[in-house]
Amino acid sequence: MVYDSLLLFALLMVAALPVVVTVGENSEFVKSPAYTLYLYTVSFLFFGWFWTHGGQTLGMRSWRLQVIRSDGFALGWDSALIRFLSATLSLCLFGIGFFWILFNSEKLAWHDHLSKTHILYNPDLGKKKNTG
Repeated sequence: MVYDSLLLFALLMVAALPVVVTVGENSEFVKSPAYTLYLYTVSFLFFGWFWTHGGQTLGMRSWRLQVIRSDGFALGWDSALIRFLSATLSLCLFGIGFFWILFNSEKLAWHDHLSKTHILYNPDLGKKKNTG
């Protein structure tokens, strides 16, 4: 999460730049819910794209983790949206949904349970292939 947070922070800075340059950093728009929703949507697109294209964010790739649906298939945008929204809820509740893995027999966080996904550890995911 730390790796992905750093990447997301950089992306949000880039996404905010055209808005701030266009309307100014002290404008009412930058203080509005619409601007917050814009940045939230950028955040969803960041995570959603990685989850639906290989099941790994860059941070997950470092740890050789992959998110898949419980039926073994790759996530679609619908699963990614449910996962993202429920992870947001978990964060808003002081991370309790993430800590839930400590008490869940299947080691599922709230967002895994609600989106019917789970995290796999695969030691072969990050290895370079030997081409001979």
